[in-house]
Amino acid sequence: MKDKLIPLAIVGHFVSFVAIVLVLAWYWQNYLATPKQPIEFPHYIHASNLNLDCQYCHQYASKSRYATVPAVKVCVDCHETTATDRPEVKKLLNYWKNKEPIPWIKVHTRFREHANVGFRHKPHIRAGVDCAVCHGQVEMMTTARQTRTLDMGFCVQCHRANQAPTDCWTCHQ
Repeated sequence: MKDKLIPLAIVGHFVSFVAIVLVLAWYWQNYLATPKQPIEFPHYIHASNLNLDCQYCHQYASKSRYATVPAVKVCVDCHETTATDRPEVKKLLNYWKNKEPIPWIKVHTRFREHANVGFRHKPHIRAGVDCAVCHGQVEMMTTARQTRTLDMGFCVQCHRANQAPTDCWTCHQ
């Protein structure tokens, strides 16, 4: 009887391992996957090579409830004369010429939809929290993608580590 259980246990462990790998692969592809944006915006050029601060483009992060994506005008201010021959800049200028907003696809969507969280960037910026804590190393990305789960455990752990409020009503409103 024991002779049959050992191979069965080995097969069971192997099947469990394969199942875990498949679930993680699905999770990465469907949850943390980089959405296909209407314009491939190279954050690494703007944030790293040009050393632009996040708030240069995301101007409302420190002023309002939402950081928001930049208005087309913010991009056009530079790209009316810079890199106008590049295909992605041509797309940008086309949106501008047609007086259309760029239909960006939200990267961090689960927050408000599933958690009833009233997250605000403003107090985090005032506290000196680096954008990379939640958004990852955006200055290394071609296209913004979600790099953290941003679940309650992630937030509570950060709040505890930084002596920030952990009262439920701080976030859940």
